[in-house]
Amino acid sequence: MLNTDLLYNEVQDFIQNFEGDVSKLAFAGSPFENVTVQELIQQIQSRKKAEKKLSKWFETPNTLFPPKLNIEQTSSEITAKYKASLVKGETLADITGGLGVDSFYFSERFSTVHHFETNEALSAIAKHNFEVFGKKNIECFSEDGLNTVLKNKYDCIYADPSRRHDSKGKVFFLKDCQPNIPENILEIVNHCDQFLLKTSPMLDISIGLSELQNVSEIHIVAVDNEVKELLWLLKNDAFQEPHIKTINITKSGFESFTFKWNESGTTEYSLPKKYLYEPNAAILKSGAFDLVSEKFMLNKLHKHTHLYTNETLIDFPGRVFLIEKVVPYSKSEMRSALSLKKANFTTRNFPESVETLRKKWKITDGGDVYLFFVTNLEDKKEMIICSKV
Repeated sequence: MLNTDLLYNEVQDFIQNFEGDVSKLAFAGSPFENVTVQELIQQIQSRKKAEKKLSKWFETPNTLFPPKLNIEQTSSEITAKYKASLVKGETLADITGGLGVDSFYFSERFSTVHHFETNEALSAIAKHNFEVFGKKNIECFSEDGLNTVLKNKYDCIYADPSRRHDSKGKVFFLKDCQPNIPENILEIVNHCDQFLLKTSPMLDISIGLSELQNVSEIHIVAVDNEVKELLWLLKNDAFQEPHIKTINITKSGFESFTFKWNESGTTEYSLPKKYLYEPNAAILKSGAFDLVSEKFMLNKLHKHTHLYTNETLIDFPGRVFLIEKVVPYSKSEMRSALSLKKANFTTRNFPESVETLRKKWKITDGGDVYLFFVTNLEDKKEMIICSKV
């Protein structure tokens, strides 16, 4: 049950202003008669973990937090806002509701949102927070969402299956997640117009497609060049090749690149020219290496070196560098070229790791110089010294 004594002003002030060592708090015990020290520690630790990921929850008075694991598993506000932009309608069922971050943002696109969560304590926390936020169009149900929605009809069903299996531990394949979506996929798509599925960023797209049906779009969502989510939009009338949409959300906006699954492209190769182009993490996850070369009219350095080059500066969904110098990877050449104390290292199709190279050449991380260690078109190892454009 939800302990409403956590909402007393003095308790909330204690939680929000606590800056000490929680291990010492554990030994000292709770200063409040009706609130346990374990409850205080949960609120303090989880609130701190939510500070950057869930700023609205962190900043709003009287919000409550579940254990840290639930904070780690929930969508960030950034990705929740993005996925909510993909669907709209009258009714949506979130069958794996959790803390309710996704439901919160879906409620801005749908008239009614049903939040299902089998964990009673987590469901109660989500319900309380929705009330604090003034969200009157979200209804919470502490029950199995999958079984319930298969008895009803919704404009959209959303699922983020748990990637922690009761007996297998952490899993990545859809069939091993809970609930088992592939096992129920035909029934799910028959009970909604749109089905939006979130999966692990580690899931191979081709494997996901083999387990699912009626996939219309796949969104590869990265935040600050780190892939966070794969989003699968399924529709009853989707029978053609799905569109792959790569999105990298940065402080300055969105980097996007879209293509059709199995769309082929032609790659041109060359040695490094004036500019070096590094695709963002979402594109690298998509595997559209030939299409990048063709659509942006760039030359690739090597079949397995996913970096591109040309003589003219273009707008590109990734990082762009001015090539200052290309150095063959040999002791004599490297020693004469490297007089740096700091540099940013990247390896692509190279036998040594970044950590090994740093120790070998005694260069620490940082600064304005960017070093790319690569295998070139002639299968020779080289270092490309760059400055960021």
